[in-house]
Amino acid sequence: GYKDVLNGSKHREAVMGSSFIQSLLITKLVVLLSDKVDESYYVLTNELGVQFAKKSWRAADIALVKKDSISPNQEDNQYLHSPPKIVIEIDTKAELEELHEPYSYFHRKTEQFLDFGVEKVIWVFTNTQKVMIAEKDEDWKIINWNKDINVLEGISINISKIIPQ
Repeated sequence: GYKDVLNGSKHREAVMGSSFIQSLLITKLVVLLSDKVDESYYVLTNELGVQFAKKSWRAADIALVKKDSISPNQEDNQYLHSPPKIVIEIDTKAELEELHEPYSYFHRKTEQFLDFGVEKVIWVFTNTQKVMIAEKDEDWKIINWNKDINVLEGISINISKIIPQ
C-alpha cells in the first residue's frame, strides 16, 4: 500500500492500519500476557521500534521486555535500544509481492531480531492458521495454531483458544 501513498491515491492512514483479526489477536495476547507475566516484564505493543544500530531498526507487534534490561540512558521518545526477551508478530503489512520469495521477509526479520539478542520470535499467520517459533541456534518450528505455544517458562498460549473460530 505504500506505493498508493506515494502516488497520492491513498492517504498514509489507509495503509498503516491492522486488520480486524490482527488487532483482535494483539489485544487479546497483550491482555493475556499482562495477566501472566510477573512484574519484572513490560508487555509492549503498538509497533514498538527496536533499534539494532544506527539506521537499522524493526518494529514489533508485541514485545516482552525485562525491565532491568533497559538501559538507564534509554529516552522515552526513542526506539528501544536493548533486545526484548520475546517478540510476537501477527502477519505483516509489508509489500511481500515485491519480494522474489515472500517468506524471506519473515526469515530476515526473525534473524535480525535473534542476532540482536531476542531469545524467541513467534509469528502468528492468520491466513494459514500456523505459528512459526524461532529461537537462536535452534531449529525453527511451524505448528498449527491450535497447539500450545510456550512463550516464557510456565506461560503458554493457544491461539485457537484466544479467538473465536
